[in-house]
Amino acid sequence: MREKELARFLSTYDGPPLRLMEVCGTHTSSIYRSGIRQILSPKITLLSGPGCPVCVTPTAYIDKLAAYAMTDGYKVMAFGDLLAVPGSRLSLAGARDRGGAVDFFYNPEDVLAMAEKDRSTTYVLAAVGFETTAPVWADLVKRVYDEKIPNIRFLTALKTMPRAMNILASDLHIDGFLCPGHVAVITGSRPFQKLSETSGKPMVIGGFTAPLLLHALSRLVLEAAKKQGGLWNEYPSVVREEGNPRALALMDEVFAAGDAVWRGLGPIEGSGLYISGKYGFLDAGSRGLTEDRMPKGCCCASVLTGRMVPSDCPCFGKACTPDHPVGACMVSGEGACSITYRGG
Repeated sequence: MREKELARFLSTYDGPPLRLMEVCGTHTSSIYRSGIRQILSPKITLLSGPGCPVCVTPTAYIDKLAAYAMTDGYKVMAFGDLLAVPGSRLSLAGARDRGGAVDFFYNPEDVLAMAEKDRSTTYVLAAVGFETTAPVWADLVKRVYDEKIPNIRFLTALKTMPRAMNILASDLHIDGFLCPGHVAVITGSRPFQKLSETSGKPMVIGGFTAPLLLHALSRLVLEAAKKQGGLWNEYPSVVREEGNPRALALMDEVFAAGDAVWRGLGPIEGSGLYISGKYGFLDAGSRGLTEDRMPKGCCCASVLTGRMVPSDCPCFGKACTPDHPVGACMVSGEGACSITYRGG
């Protein structure tokens, strides 16, 4: 079908009411920017999932980074969107305002040169992400090890998506999933095939342009309306069944799986990636960061699990805005609340 026909199908759909989750934050943004969300039939409800790595990071992780920032001899380096995420007491930006050593990078590799020039400071890199960026972090860990750079450490909040989706797939209020395309490039389609078989839910791997999204969402609506489980790869030019073997091997060399806490989902067994083996001494204390204190009134947990759309949160657009975020979902460019506020 051509794109115009697919758009017409999605806008005029009159079958059973469907609640579909786009797991990836980039999908959420692309669906808004392309105008697809705005044309959907009232019988199709799109829910945003836990596909924003900053959004699912517990407050204990932010608190640990803030503690390093306030400690003499340490400097915390992070991507810019992490600086505004509230901890239980301070954000990283708040720690910096109080004299803490905090800065942001566009490319974490830049910190290697900084550490070379200033051996008196230990640089703690905030390594946050999913399978999409985990190989990049693994490569950087190896470089620090191989180049024997003594004053760089990593505080990781790296998570794997299929285990979180396994929990969501058992939820009766979700009828189908648009799987995270970037993650699937690394993992391949096999993990999602297994999820679709065990859950009986339709799952579609999709790309990010308007034509690719129209094809993926149309396929998802068709199969979900039939209550048809299974996996459909609508991104075959990029996603292969076996994924990216080189990236997967690099992750296996540097990281070991362990339990991790996800905002909204709680602890998920084996869903975290932690620096291990001969590289383990480069870890800055990433394990055991389980406490997650969300501010009063914050509904990020409900948004991330599809129990609520952002505009239903009583804080949305009032107490909570991108300039004054209450929760992490309003901070990141991949956060559902931030995307909804700016796009809706």
